[in-house]
Amino acid sequence: MDRVPFGPRAWEITFDATTPAELLRDVHAELLDLYLEDHHSDQNHLFEDATSPHEVYTPLLTRGWSHSVKTDGTQTFLPPDGLGGVRHRYATTRSEGPTWRAWGGYPSEPHWQAQFSAAAPTTLAAAFTASLISTEPLHRAVKQIPFHTRRHLYVAPAGAPQPPNRPTPAMPPTGHTTGRTR
Repeated sequence: MDRVPFGPRAWEITFDATTPAELLRDVHAELLDLYLEDHHSDQNHLFEDATSPHEVYTPLLTRGWSHSVKTDGTQTFLPPDGLGGVRHRYATTRSEGPTWRAWGGYPSEPHWQAQFSAAAPTTLAAAFTASLISTEPLHRAVKQIPFHTRRHLYVAPAGAPQPPNRPTPAMPPTGHTTGRTR
């Protein structure tokens, strides 16, 4: 891979400081996988990603997220509880801002946000949304959950089966935790 160190930025992904650690972990794990695959082959997935956008949003639709399309070239996906969303700018040029934008919480007052620029590998956005809809229980203290979203929690003892169509259980913390609400 011939790249000029510290050259112009090809793409970027930004996360708020409050973006849940699990989302960051999953995107970074996929980024590392792409880098290692590129490093040990003649591939260039970090700059020539062939992943289709539907691989980012199809999992959202299969989990019951709504979908709306606007004539401005954007489509928005919202979860059934309305606490978050993903917006895809499918009619874009490099200078129009992020291709993918996600947020947690109410759209008017998001608790966190993430953005993927136009040239960012779609594979990374797909890893992000897969993590976003994960049903793996998260360990949180009640004080880590924003007050106005606590009514959306389902609390269950460890190992208890989760009722269908319910939010992920909030489990008591077992050490260092971060604030993630789904």
